[in-house]
Amino acid sequence: MDAVTYPNENVMTFINDRVIPLRIPSDHQPLATEYRVNWTPALLILDSNGKEHHRTIGFLDENQLVPALLLGSGNLHFNSNHYKEALQDYATLLQNHPHSDAAPEAIFQQGVSLFKSTHDPKPLRQAYELLDREYRESLWRNRAYPYRLIP
Repeated sequence: MDAVTYPNENVMTFINDRVIPLRIPSDHQPLATEYRVNWTPALLILDSNGKEHHRTIGFLDENQLVPALLLGSGNLHFNSNHYKEALQDYATLLQNHPHSDAAPEAIFQQGVSLFKSTHDPKPLRQAYELLDREYRESLWRNRAYPYRLIP
């Protein structure tokens, strides 16, 4: 990723504006063991206490890295019950990177975040319908499948 992804201007701007990057070798102990880093590149989204909220393993090009980071940030906010911030990250991802590998999970998480913040089940069904229409082969469509039954 050093040769292709990180030099990209959009990637560098996003990283500098939104994350605190920490790069460690995969054999660095005790962190490699503590965070179960067995293959590289491994991208982990951690909160300020070092708790993991998202993980991506393997090469990501410049079109996939920013969406993966947005998804990780959204998931961190979601796991912290900060649904407004999570929804902002998911919306940014879907608006700017609708064809990324991270988009189906963002749609699923967006539906769940809306449900948890409003207690209205309709966003769950809407998430399923969008996944069924646009990402039919996605595992996130399959995970949302029961939501089709919501009236």
